[in-house]
Amino acid sequence: MKIKIVTVGKLKEKYLKDGIAEYTKRLSRFCKLEILELVDEKTPDKASDLENQQILEKEGSRILAKIAEREFVIALAIEGKQFPSEEFSSILSNITVRGFSDITFVIGGSLGLHSAVKKRADLLMSFGKLTLPHQLMRLVLVEQIYRAFMIQQGSPYHK
Repeated sequence: MKIKIVTVGKLKEKYLKDGIAEYTKRLSRFCKLEILELVDEKTPDKASDLENQQILEKEGSRILAKIAEREFVIALAIEGKQFPSEEFSSILSNITVRGFSDITFVIGGSLGLHSAVKKRADLLMSFGKLTLPHQLMRLVLVEQIYRAFMIQQGSPYHK
């Protein structure tokens, strides 16, 4: 199984890089994990709605260019469905049963995701109503993917 995370913006904070590196190492026994960092557009202070839409469109085009036709796409969006960890684990397991070997997660930039990316997604998923920095979301997502595999293994990690 291959899991790809397509994300807008560079990760700068060492503590986040270290956490992601740790979970990437742990995940290596379950899947091949690839993280693609895409260039984020600079958002001017007090940007107009039109400017924000243009930024979302540019970032959305970059994201869609990195998604293949046969990938199952899960986009992280605040309006997406929320799942307990056990259900998320089942969802990942069921995706492979349905014949997908490549799963792609998408994390947008500070403005979120363009509607075209959400439309392409097979599932919109939310980690709650709280607003989290998209860089921190990367670490949370990688940990939850690891947790999902540990749940499938019946490991006590989830307790």
